Amino acid sequence: MTGPPERPALLLTRRAAGLRAHAGQWALPGGRLDDGETPVEGALRELAEEVGLHRGPGDVLGLLDDYVTRSGYVMTPVVVWAGEVGDLSPAEAEVAAVHRVPLADLDVDPVLVTIPESDAPVIRLPLLGGWLHAPTAAVVYQFCQVACRGRHTRVAHLEQPVFAWR
Repeated sequence: MTGPPERPALLLTRRAAGLRAHAGQWALPGGRLDDGETPVEGALRELAEEVGLHRGPGDVLGLLDDYVTRSGYVMTPVVVWAGEVGDLSPAEAEVAAVHRVPLADLDVDPVLVTIPESDAPVIRLPLLGGWLHAPTAAVVYQFCQVACRGRHTRVAHLEQPVFAWR
């Protein structure tokens, strides 16, 4: 685990190299809903399963806008206040590493790139010497705009890089 725990931060994971889809990419904890689960229930379950962080419905601050991915999923970002998280235990089959990334490092202007495959701009954010790509970059950007700047920023129009379309 990296990043100082004393500053407000987001938990970002590096997906395990052996995953069928999006291996090695940066992601927020999350996944598919089980039958009958609400987005909040699913987010809390996935948070516990992927990084070993157990929180309850009272820790949910709200939801961000749904983001429809090019691979056909609808992401419903659930914002959870974790407070001091202590040691986390990532699920090795899904998570290669968990990082506490200070909000100050994520609350930056995005880089918008044009691609011939889409009229919409591709969003990416600088992260630890590399790039955080959409859909995660779009969700993180919206969170920072809302939580850090009090803006009502929408992100559904922001595109993903072509490699994330599958």
